[in-house]
Amino acid sequence: MKVCAVGLGEIGLSTATYILGRGFETWGYDISEASTNEAKAKGIKATTDWKQIPHEKIGAYVVCVTTGLDSSSKPDLSPVFEVCSKIAATNNMPLIAIESTLQVGTCRNIYDDIFGKSAHLVHVPHRYWRDDPIKHGVRQVRVLGGIDNNSIDRGMSFYRRLSIPTHPVSSIEIAEMSKIVENSHRFLQIAFAEELKMVCDQKNIDMNELRQACNTKWNVEILEPKEGILRHCLPKDVRYLIDYSKNNRILKSAVLADEKYREYLYKKLKRADP
Repeated sequence: MKVCAVGLGEIGLSTATYILGRGFETWGYDISEASTNEAKAKGIKATTDWKQIPHEKIGAYVVCVTTGLDSSSKPDLSPVFEVCSKIAATNNMPLIAIESTLQVGTCRNIYDDIFGKSAHLVHVPHRYWRDDPIKHGVRQVRVLGGIDNNSIDRGMSFYRRLSIPTHPVSSIEIAEMSKIVENSHRFLQIAFAEELKMVCDQKNIDMNELRQACNTKWNVEILEPKEGILRHCLPKDVRYLIDYSKNNRILKSAVLADEKYREYLYKKLKRADP
């Protein structure tokens, strides 16, 4: 089987490199020449020219393009729609595995509107963590949801050949929601620790000692507050979940708590370094 990884950023490049290491002929596509050059250096047949890819021979497309937020903090999924439109135009019937983070309902819209309800489509959201790419890299348990049972079977077979364990779920919407729920849960944990840190500082209580005391209980794990929630995934994904439902009071409060904490750190830094 020939595999094409679409999107060669940090996650896509790691994914393509892993697939190549499993013995597959691996193609890569990205609009960035710098990204394709980096992929070529690792032995991947990468290109910025979609027409150079032998689409008639590709057995699986793994979509790893970055999703984000628009100017109003709403989900921006246009990169995924653009890529799937390119795949649909090839008139091929491969497996399409979307690993990019999505808003709930995106895969079904793509299946209906872009593939005309005729595609083998699965969503297998990545869980890649840059701080530990060995233990928490490409090869770890993944949630897998499919548009239908045939897609699920093909998806599980493909990931089994990659030696990536999967946890199949009954609907593709559960797979979509699982990723944004995981990261929103983490956001809530961090935001709580940040707010607790501000309380402790205000009341002259040692936060570290308090954490150690509380964490001796078997079902408590208070995190260590650091510089704020600054990376790409957590701030984005919590807003995806906020956008998905009006039942989002706790999530909105967590976003506000993180904003206040970062303001607090900034003011504290200014006082220390006038």
